[in-house]
Amino acid sequence: MSQVLVLNASYEPLNITTWRRATVLMMKGKAESLEEDSNHPIRNNINLPTVIRLRYFIKIPYREVALNRKNLIQRDNYCCQYCGYAGEKLSIDHVLPRSRGGKDSWENVTTACLSCNIKKGDQTPKEANMPLKRQPHKPFGTLSFEATKQIDSGLYKEWSKYVIGWRNTT
Repeated sequence: MSQVLVLNASYEPLNITTWRRATVLMMKGKAESLEEDSNHPIRNNINLPTVIRLRYFIKIPYREVALNRKNLIQRDNYCCQYCGYAGEKLSIDHVLPRSRGGKDSWENVTTACLSCNIKKGDQTPKEANMPLKRQPHKPFGTLSFEATKQIDSGLYKEWSKYVIGWRNTT
């Protein structure tokens, strides 16, 4: 089942929906198609939408992304932020160790392979001479996680111009 990125009237991503729901919104005049998949026409001259924009603005409440292992590893693109190892054996590392006052926050935790985490130990990256590949940061939102996963998979590359904070990993 094909997915469609739904943008607010202001072009900010709202959610991801099915192509059927997107088509209904367009037929009712509530949305317009911005990107289409010409390889998969629905009927005659109507192509499958991949990005739609609502014609009216919807106010949405701000929701913080939960700081947990799954979200952290996804933020760091499933790789060690010290050596670049990409695999399943990743741990969570505090840039400023907890024993030295480091907090559990998006800006102070990062992913590390087990050997880098042990090597760094109770030091800062500078003290251990282990520079970070990318500084830890707070993610923009939960939708950006899902959209980034879809863009990175190669299925919806056209979404990249609409998702704030999407990083090109190639």
